[in-house]
Amino acid sequence: MLELRNVTKSVAGADHIRDVSLKLEHGSLNVLLGPTLSGKTSLMRLMAGLDRPTFGSIWFDDVDVTGVPVQKRNIAMVYQQFINYPAMTVYENIASPLRVAGMDKASIDRHVRRAAELLKLTPYLDRTPLNLSGGQQQRTALARAIVKNARLVLLDEPLANLDYKLREELRAELPRIFAETGAIFVYATTEPHEALLLGGNTATLSEGRITQFGPTIDVFRKPRDLTTARIFADPPLNTIRLKKSGRNFHLDGGVALPVPAELAGIADGPYTIGFQPHHLSFERRTRDAAGVKTKVSVTEITGSESFVHLDFADVRWVMLAHGIRQYEADEIIEVFIDPRHVMVFDADGRAASPSHSMAA
Repeated sequence: MLELRNVTKSVAGADHIRDVSLKLEHGSLNVLLGPTLSGKTSLMRLMAGLDRPTFGSIWFDDVDVTGVPVQKRNIAMVYQQFINYPAMTVYENIASPLRVAGMDKASIDRHVRRAAELLKLTPYLDRTPLNLSGGQQQRTALARAIVKNARLVLLDEPLANLDYKLREELRAELPRIFAETGAIFVYATTEPHEALLLGGNTATLSEGRITQFGPTIDVFRKPRDLTTARIFADPPLNTIRLKKSGRNFHLDGGVALPVPAELAGIADGPYTIGFQPHHLSFERRTRDAAGVKTKVSVTEITGSESFVHLDFADVRWVMLAHGIRQYEADEIIEVFIDPRHVMVFDADGRAASPSHSMAA
């Protein structure tokens, strides 16, 4: 187990990482999800031993490794800018950490060919990196990390520079590859849909803090605060401030949205609701759905989908609709919000729960 205990990293008086506590189990895939400058790379550098925390400690299998340099830790790292040795063949690139470790020739060959098979590199073992595509070069860097048999593998946005087809292909393969090792994998990304595709566990980061950690689908579906919900939304989460009175939330224009049944007991007062772009619809899909008149700002057509940007009560929403949807700017259209799919947050940005009673 890799454990971070109340870790803070300060640089020139500014906290890059703030009071992070985290436990990662062997054989687990863990995603660090957050926008640029949220602290993902800083956290990985601490995990690797490239940097030392200003406060707190880092433990691996109940051993304090806080002051142990990266050279003395059994880790592997793959970066967005993949690094291979240009004068070596793919085979020699993959084999290089095993040769440094003094492994015998037969064992090296066995490990290299297994990793090459996992990453579909077998036909390219005799080529040099300059004769490979970008995706094949990144696969080579990943294979080298895998054969190292490291206890901790850190992947810092490793697919960001690849084209769409290659990214999707590797995203589909990586969980299978991870499952065949006993290492702890940590994968940093800015893309919520990448976290969902990879599965495993996700830690959401904002301004150097971990806002939530748990099974990826649970963090996505049940964010504990508004910050986490916003991190885990692309296009951006739609939100609006409103008031609850009795059984309804009241929006501008006299629109009443029923309070979700599981939150019926929360106190009256101000709240923020959030909902994903694909949870807005042109049709009333349930009896309780609330119709809202909105003004079209712009429509983006991607082919199979359309993103319709809408203005309502001084806020901007984005609607994700299937197919081609064409609207003129300033056109008024009605869209529907289904209370089953809204997330509710109190005035402090915390997820509302039945414990938000009238006495709260």
